[in-house]
Amino acid sequence: MSVQLLLSYIFLGLTLAAPMGPVNSARLDKGIKNGFWNAWSVGAGSMIADGIFMLLIYLGMVRFLNMPEIQIFLWLFGGLVLVYSGVESISTANKVDIQATMRNKESLTKSFMTGFMVSITSPLSILFWLGIYGSILAKTASAYGTAHLFIYSSMIFFGLALWDLTVASLTTGLRRYLNDHMLKWVSLISGISLIGFGVYFCIQGIKALAG
Repeated sequence: MSVQLLLSYIFLGLTLAAPMGPVNSARLDKGIKNGFWNAWSVGAGSMIADGIFMLLIYLGMVRFLNMPEIQIFLWLFGGLVLVYSGVESISTANKVDIQATMRNKESLTKSFMTGFMVSITSPLSILFWLGIYGSILAKTASAYGTAHLFIYSSMIFFGLALWDLTVASLTTGLRRYLNDHMLKWVSLISGISLIGFGVYFCIQGIKALAG
């Protein structure tokens, strides 16, 4: 087991977490509104969901997630969760007040559940982990054996955690330079992004249901 190989799996975790999607949109929104710990909590919730996906794949429960009925449910339910989160972000955009949010921050539990629900109900997350992590497990097992699969998986998870800390820190830094007007636009853009993903998921679910 080489250090270079371990670092490559940490980097893989970073690259898996980096693309702009529903979770990162929610993380930016909560972080800029409420600060570092809320942004981190969204990421922590998302990481728990990612950990569940990784465990399911690790235990070989891919067939269950590949069932058409399960996928249709995930498309539709995931879409509704994202639309709800987006509407909530937009509806609170006009109420954004930097001083007020500093006094009345959203609870860390609510931010955590936002990250968890957005991630655990996202069909893209499931397909993403099935496609990428599943193939990584197969490749790693064939190349290095199964003895160190848990260690390599932990390095991927460490990369996810590193990205969460990075984004949470960035949102805290950005928050210092944003005024109320800018915060409203961030909330609107984040909300529209979440609704866009949600509508896309619902459409895919309806197509799968009709097909």
